[in-house]
Amino acid sequence: MAPVTSVLAGRLADPAAREATVVARTPAPRTRKTLAADLRALGVRDGDVLLTHTSVSALGWVAGREHAVILALLDAVGPTGTLVVPTQTGTNSDPSEWQAPAVPAEWWDVIRAEAPGFDPARTPTDGMGWLPETLRTWPGAVRSTHPQTSFAALGPSAGALMARHDLDCRFGDRSPLAALEAAGARVLLLGAGYHACTAFHLGEARSAGAPRERLACAVLDADGERRWTHYVDVVADERDFASLGAAFAGTGEVTAGPVGSARAKIFALDAAARFASTWIPAHRPGWSS
Repeated sequence: MAPVTSVLAGRLADPAAREATVVARTPAPRTRKTLAADLRALGVRDGDVLLTHTSVSALGWVAGREHAVILALLDAVGPTGTLVVPTQTGTNSDPSEWQAPAVPAEWWDVIRAEAPGFDPARTPTDGMGWLPETLRTWPGAVRSTHPQTSFAALGPSAGALMARHDLDCRFGDRSPLAALEAAGARVLLLGAGYHACTAFHLGEARSAGAPRERLACAVLDADGERRWTHYVDVVADERDFASLGAAFAGTGEVTAGPVGSARAKIFALDAAARFASTWIPAHRPGWSS
C-alpha cells in the first residue's frame, strides 16, 4: 500500500495534470471574446433562449474558466436572451438505489431521516460540473423547485420559464422543458454529447407506452419543515441518448461547428423532443409504440 502522503499528493496533482493536458492541446487561450465570436458564428442570436449543456474542458484552456464561458454566452444571446442549465441533485434520492458508490443498508433509514430537504436557494448542484453551479449562484438567476431535476435560468425570461416544476413531472409538460419549448428555445451542446441532452427527456415523458417508477427524496414543505416524500413519474433513462442523438442528427435539424476547441451543436428543442417521442418507443425495450 502506498504511504498516505503519496496518495494525497497524487490526488492533489490530478487537477493540475488535467489542466496541463488541456493547456497542451490548446493552440491559444480561449477568452470571453473569442468564445462569443465562435457562438455567433455557430448561429446563436440576440434574444435566444438557450438550454445549454457544457463541457468546459472540451473548449480548451479558457481564461476565466466557467465565469468567462457564462459571460460569453450572455454576450452571444444579448440583453434580451436567456440562458438555462440543468442543476440536478441526483443524490437527493433513496439510498437503497445508490450504486456508485452504494452505502450499507443499515445507513438507509438514517439518510432518509436526516438528509436536508431540497432548498432551491441553498442546495448545490450534484455531478453537473462547475458551470451549472456558477450560473445557479449568479445574481439574478432563478432556479426551479424540483428536488431532483431542477433547472436554473438567467435572463429576462428566467422567472416565467422556471415558474412551474411539479414534483411528479421531472421532465414533462409541467416542467421547465415544456415552458422552454413554448418559448421557442434552442439546445446548445457546447462540447457535451447527446447523452447530456435533457430535451430528449421531454419527448421521453410524452412517449407512448412510457413506464413509470416510484421515487423518493427529501423536501421542504410549505411551512419550511423537512420531510421524506415519494412520488411516481415516467422513467427517465438517458442510456440510449447517444444513439438517439445520432439518429436525430441525421434529420438535418442540427447545426454543428467549432466553439473554442469543442465541436458544438445547436438545434430547436421542440424538434428534438418531437423526434425523441417517436424514436424511444420504437427502439427501447419495454416501451411500446
